[in-house]
Formats: sequence, structure tokens, C-alpha cells
Amino acid sequence: MLPPPLPPSPPPNGSLHARQLRGRLPGTFDLDLRAGECVVLTGPSGSGKSLLLRMLADLDPNTGEVHIGDQPRDSLPAAAWRRQVGYVPAEAGWWADTVAGHFDAPAAVRALLPAVGLRPDLLDAAVAQLSTGERQRMALLRAVTRQPRFLLLDEPTSALDAASVALVEALLRRLQSEGMGLLVVSHDPAQAARLADRRLRLTPTGLEAGA
Repeated sequence: MLPPPLPPSPPPNGSLHARQLRGRLPGTFDLDLRAGECVVLTGPSGSGKSLLLRMLADLDPNTGEVHIGDQPRDSLPAAAWRRQVGYVPAEAGWWADTVAGHFDAPAAVRALLPAVGLRPDLLDAAVAQLSTGERQRMALLRAVTRQPRFLLLDEPTSALDAASVALVEALLRRLQSEGMGLLVVSHDPAQAARLADRRLRLTPTGLEAGA
């Protein structure tokens, strides 16, 4: 049985656009990500895929123009931008002792836990008791329940077994169907084939269409 639908998100009016984005990486980057689209980003380890996601989320210094539709990133406070463009690293940070302390509405996420193979009682557990894979899925749900319009995911299933990967991918497809745009870093060609509407490859000079 599927968990109840997520709370309604803001209308998916507008794409995420980046033009001449530049930071600590060589080259400049142009990117378009439509609402309800999944783009998988590939490239060698150490090429800067995580840094690119962090620049889009305005977490690392960068220059260039970034918009959602006609709304420039610079017109919003950083915290407001990051609510619309959420970033989930491969290993997320934790600042409270308990898992529930990281959620604005713990009751809302409790119903979603089975969808990614997590027991509801884990919400009341200490973070230190969670495995790497459990923390990875909790971090994903932490971002999802903030209802971003776009979600930037850095290897979101790298610590998961095949069954858990399938559950997370099903949730991602559901988010797409509800209008959320996804930019997913993955080193798994099979996962890219399952998820991607488009693929991009990070090169020393920018982004190019991936095979």
C-alpha cells in the first residue's frame, strides 16, 4: 500500500536555469532543468559534480545567473532560495541527537518512512543508532518534506541495497509526477537508464549531453 500523498507543492511554473555559472571548478556551466524532469549528471570521481550542485543551491561561492522561471536567485534571501532548490549530499549533516529533531513536522514524515523501507520508530531513535543507509534515506525525506520545487541529489542511493534502491527510485518517480524537478548525480549506468529523462556529463569545460 502506498503512503498518503505528499502535501501539495507550489505550482511547477518555471524551470531552473543557470547561465555562465562559475566557481571553483574550471569552465562555466549552463543548465536547464524543467519542472517534473529528471536529469542524471555523470562524470569521473573528483570532477566536481558535488560542487556544481552546491553552486546551484548557493552553498558555495559562485558567479553567473541562476533563475527559476523569471525569478532571479539574487532576488531571494539564501534560505528562501534553498527551500525552493534543495540539496541533499551523499553524507548529510546532523545537528541534533535524535532523528525527529531534524524535521519541522515529524508526524508528516512518519507516514513516508515505509515508502523508503524505514521503520516508523526510527524517527524517535538517536542519530548515532542509524546505519549509513538509514541516515541517507532520512536525509532524503528531510529534504522532500520541505517541498522544494527542485531537488539536487548527490548519489542518493550509494549506501543502499538493491531493494532499498528500488524504493527510493519509486519515490523519486512519484516526486517527478507531482511536478518536482530532479538533478541526480549517479555513477550507476543502470540507475541512469531507469531514472533519466536526460543525461549530462561534467567535463573540464562545462556540461555536455551524456549517452
